Amino acid sequence: MDKHYLSNLFSPRSLVVFAGNPAQPDSLNDLATQLLKDLESGGFQGPVSFLDSSMTGTLGDLAASKADLALIALPNEEIANALEVAGRIQCKAAVVLSQGVDAALAARLYAIAAQHQIHLLGPDSMGFQRPKALLNASVMGKLARPGHIAVVSQSGALASSVLDWAEKSGIGFSSLITLGSNTAVDIAQVLDFLAEDRDTRSIVVYLESIRHARRFMSSLRAAANAKPVIVLKSGREEDGSRAALTHSGNIAGSDAIFDAALQRAGAVRVGSMVQMFAAIKCLSSPYLPMGRRLAIISNGGGPAVLAADAVNELRLSLASLSAASAATLKPQLSPLAKIDSILDLGLDANAEHYRAAIKACAQCSEIDGILVMLAPTPGADSSAVAQALAEEQALASKTIISCWMGDDRVIEARRILYKANVPSFRTPEAAVDAFHHISLFHQNQQLLRQVPSSLSQLAEPDIEGARILIESVLAERRKVLTEMESKALLSAFHIPVTKTILARSNNEAMLVANQLGYPVALKIDSAEISHKSDVQGVALNVSNAAAVRETWQTMMARVSKLRPDARINGVTIQNMAGKTEGRELFIGVTSDELFGPVISFGIGGIMIELIADRSLELPPLNQFLAHRLIQRVRSSHILDAWRGYAPVHRESIEQILLRVSEMVCALPQLKEMDINPVIVDSEGAIVVDARIVVENVALKPGNYEHLAISPYPAGSEMEYPLRDGSHYLVRPLHPHDADMLQALVRGLSEESRYFRFVSSIKELSDRMLAKFTLIDYDREMALVAVYRERKPDQEGGFTETEKIIGVSRYVTNPDKTTCEFSLLIADEFSGQGLGSRMMRSIIDVASQRGLQKIEGLVLAKNSGMLKLMRSLEFQIMKYEEDEDFKLCVKPL
Repeated sequence: MDKHYLSNLFSPRSLVVFAGNPAQPDSLNDLATQLLKDLESGGFQGPVSFLDSSMTGTLGDLAASKADLALIALPNEEIANALEVAGRIQCKAAVVLSQGVDAALAARLYAIAAQHQIHLLGPDSMGFQRPKALLNASVMGKLARPGHIAVVSQSGALASSVLDWAEKSGIGFSSLITLGSNTAVDIAQVLDFLAEDRDTRSIVVYLESIRHARRFMSSLRAAANAKPVIVLKSGREEDGSRAALTHSGNIAGSDAIFDAALQRAGAVRVGSMVQMFAAIKCLSSPYLPMGRRLAIISNGGGPAVLAADAVNELRLSLASLSAASAATLKPQLSPLAKIDSILDLGLDANAEHYRAAIKACAQCSEIDGILVMLAPTPGADSSAVAQALAEEQALASKTIISCWMGDDRVIEARRILYKANVPSFRTPEAAVDAFHHISLFHQNQQLLRQVPSSLSQLAEPDIEGARILIESVLAERRKVLTEMESKALLSAFHIPVTKTILARSNNEAMLVANQLGYPVALKIDSAEISHKSDVQGVALNVSNAAAVRETWQTMMARVSKLRPDARINGVTIQNMAGKTEGRELFIGVTSDELFGPVISFGIGGIMIELIADRSLELPPLNQFLAHRLIQRVRSSHILDAWRGYAPVHRESIEQILLRVSEMVCALPQLKEMDINPVIVDSEGAIVVDARIVVENVALKPGNYEHLAISPYPAGSEMEYPLRDGSHYLVRPLHPHDADMLQALVRGLSEESRYFRFVSSIKELSDRMLAKFTLIDYDREMALVAVYRERKPDQEGGFTETEKIIGVSRYVTNPDKTTCEFSLLIADEFSGQGLGSRMMRSIIDVASQRGLQKIEGLVLAKNSGMLKLMRSLEFQIMKYEEDEDFKLCVKPL
């Protein structure tokens, strides 16, 4: 059903208010007074009743006061009683407007809400506003204008500031929701609701903290898949890795990891309130950019050049008209106009000149956005130009933003732009920065749609051998692997490493070096020394036996003196990599407290902390993500042809990154890892040094709970026969299945579509298709039956095509213990046992995930589906809320 589980909270039909006695205003606290004022001025049209928190009476009396949503604005000592009464009158949602609720009272409120199955916003929330519904359930002041932007804030003060600013700027909202620090309904649940909300086209989030990273990422990905999400987060501490034992832990700060997580979720992060306000302005415009190509139209060269500089700094593309379009436009402009990379219309530009330039840019397919600038020159009619821009924006299908510079002489022009919802800025830099942030949304959508498997398509690694090695290290009560152990672990995943042998005496060192061949490298071997170079424990290009003997003795003596506390195993001997044109790179893993393991890549060597040129990505990776991880490093150009060096073999770096991703997914014990340096040249890459830190974990291998993003569960594929002797493959749904899923729906009979969607739709909308195909495999699972069809072609051969012939799905309910199922089978394959197989498969997955019950609604007229439910031992029950449906339930 379409109704979201938070509908009673954010779309209530009736309210009950606990705020003291409205007839005695002097007895009310400040929050109650403000709530009653805001609620009344909002004009909510549904029934509103008022109750006392100490209300007494029969159950019949209480039942008469039943409402969808309870609003509570009472002294802290009275809140629990009011929430208890709300539960007794069967409210399914409540908002607690309060200040200074301590942990003990918050826990008591959570328990009451759980007992009565109440969705609780608060305590310590300032409430929410839903302008279209005329519902002001807040203490933030006047109800906002209706619009299509939702603002979710963990700070009530910031939400109030946004509300005040928007009133002057003429911007409206679909929702303004404040959470507070103790709220039971958290940011993830609110994002779930807004992703489904038809009145919301874009979402702005202010974050201070996250409780559950995996749940947050799941909800954020679902929301960003449906609409643009802009995030402002406070707290940019970089001290999350002070106790790190590797370079990876030292250079990957928590704020950079949060950035990587947001990008992977498809959201866009802004760094300040100014940028957030700018993004809100742009989100209010009717069109969002589909790329990062920005055209600049101005009546002066200086301001336009400043804007162009900002375009270059932010790595946008400065768009220009084609030669044909420029030739057509030129006769319509002033003789002083210059049409180049910037459209400088000249100091004498008038409204019609601007109108012609805007039209030309709007019709150009090589332009994604248009920045229209005006400097208040003598004789310029800024209001007329603004009116022309407002009229053209209504006709154009591109993002148009404006920059009217100056103040007194452009006040009226700005009013025209505000009224027409044209985003307007006072400086070129602010305008370009705003376009930069909203254009990032579509760029990050590419990351959102990457759903890699835990294993790559490369040769299968020796996972069991790797686990045995780690267990043996942990059994010795060690956490840090030696260099040889680290390289052995990498080798288990087919990562190329230099051959390394440990020498415990100077004579052993000479013998080993003679066997390996010169030149060789010597490195101190101690699990207690994090960075060998810090104690001069590395010697390179040692060319003969005598030098090996002397180096071994000198190194042991020096390190023993500098680190007398360290237990030294000896010195490792290894061949030099032999890559004279090689570049030194770094690949690492660190574990974030919230987001789990993070993979980093950058320029390697002993100065990586100082250079700090690295990029981060959350696992799992695929080749697209690995390639992007490399490209995001500022100095990645050194991997190309550079100063006489041939370009490196990039595929070998990507393969190592994919192998590291496999390690992270398969080995939850892996806490930190340095592969530094990886030396790569035109022939390939090889790992010269590695250091790995492990720890005991209680997680079972293969459930991936240590990852913030669940990998594609490739191991769940299974082939089954049909009754006609052909076969089909049951596998998890992939985002790339969208076209096949749409084809399945289009091919259904009208009756089948009605039984599944309870509507007469002929195909899935873009919103529904996105919702159904991008899933996180954690709280939701969908299995598809894929049938391969062979048809003769014109050349006498055969072509093989794939199509989806069945889909089974479950979505975990908010209680985290039950789930709701759905099933869809192609008409031409009904009656062949496909429905039974698809249901059994999805039931097995739900059971393996630890869910306790699976349930679903089936139309009472759908006799075939009800027969299938009975055969699968579902209990068929009456559905109290709608007699047209039956509730089918099965314990797992």
